[in-house]
Order: sequence, then structure tokens, then C-alpha cells
Amino acid sequence: MTELPVDQRAYNRELIAEFRASGRRLGDRPLLLLTTSGRRSGAPHTSPMMFIRIDDKMYVIASNAGAVNDPDWFRNLVAEPAVTVEAEGEEYAATALPVADEDRPVLWTRICERYPFFTDHQNGVDRRIPVVELVRPSY
Repeated sequence: MTELPVDQRAYNRELIAEFRASGRRLGDRPLLLLTTSGRRSGAPHTSPMMFIRIDDKMYVIASNAGAVNDPDWFRNLVAEPAVTVEAEGEEYAATALPVADEDRPVLWTRICERYPFFTDHQNGVDRRIPVVELVRPSY
């Protein structure tokens, strides 16, 4: 499992502030902020995470750094798929769609070819790590 900061919430708050202050970009890192609605509270929750573009689609990986459980943001978007994305200098509404089981194997292979640490995350847990497409509405 990947080593996390001692105070993950404090780290995330600092990263979110830095990301927003720099125009929703942070160097060359493929980083985004995903705001979900709490599945019980309905309150907005913002989480920083990396994203991956494949075939003009944007994906996030619910690896939770190789933890045993799915991350809270994933459980939130399963309950309410309407999300807000902040990435690449923009903020927009999107729909979060977990990738279907039949589509996941080929996509997962492509993701792990680019980012091998996801293979380690998957090998360290019994759960199937979800992949989520963030679909931006076209107008």
C-alpha cells in the first residue's frame, strides 16, 4: 500500500488551495478536484486525485492508494453521480459513470501500462478497484 501523509485531510486542504490558486493546474501532474455529494449528508466533498485521459475520455481510479475499502468519494458518486470537476483550468458539471465490468479489463490494462503502480494497488487488495469515467455534457 502507498504511504499516505499522517494528516490526509490537512494535506488535501493544502493541495486543493494550491491547485485553485494556480488556475486549476499544478505543473505537469494530471490532477483534478472532484466534488461529490455526501451519500448521507448531501454536503459537498472535494477530493484531489489524478486523472487519466484515454481515447478523449477522462477517468479516475478508485484505488484509495491500495486500501482495503473503496474511497468515500467513490461511494458518494455511486449514490449520486452528478459531480463537479475542476481540471485543466476549468470547472464544470459532469456525470460520474463507473466503467462496466465487461469494459474494464482492456481499459485496466491500458491504465496499468501507463501507471504500473495501479497494478500494485490491485494486487494488494481483494476488491476490484473501480474505474470511473467523468462525462462532461456537450452543449
